[in-house]
Amino acid sequence: QVAMDEFGGGLAQPGGSLRLSCQASGSAFSVADMTWYRQAPGKERELVASITKDGTTEYSDSVKGRFIISRDDTQRTGYLQMTDLNSEDTAVYYCDFQITTYGGRYLHDAWGQGKQVTVSS
Repeated sequence: QVAMDEFGGGLAQPGGSLRLSCQASGSAFSVADMTWYRQAPGKERELVASITKDGTTEYSDSVKGRFIISRDDTQRTGYLQMTDLNSEDTAVYYCDFQITTYGGRYLHDAWGQGKQVTVSS
């Protein structure tokens, strides 16, 4: 059984910064890809950033150069550092972890509960 907890988010002014973290807990599993998504009201879910187990990162064009995704596998935690925020970043942000065995066999995806990020003056 894998439990997911998201932390961070909240309210920021335009140009400000926020950090999100997502931690997986439980026993006898590893995490492959970690991905952050977001969904704004009335819009479809959007992939924001992803990071593989070997540290390869990808970003959507809308956040490239402003957001940084990272991970700490000793803590089974993923991070999303968001800078130079603007109103279009306002959304609920979700983390998605690919859960695997220690040998790398895929088991299932695990999702965080979602954190609201609001950018407003």
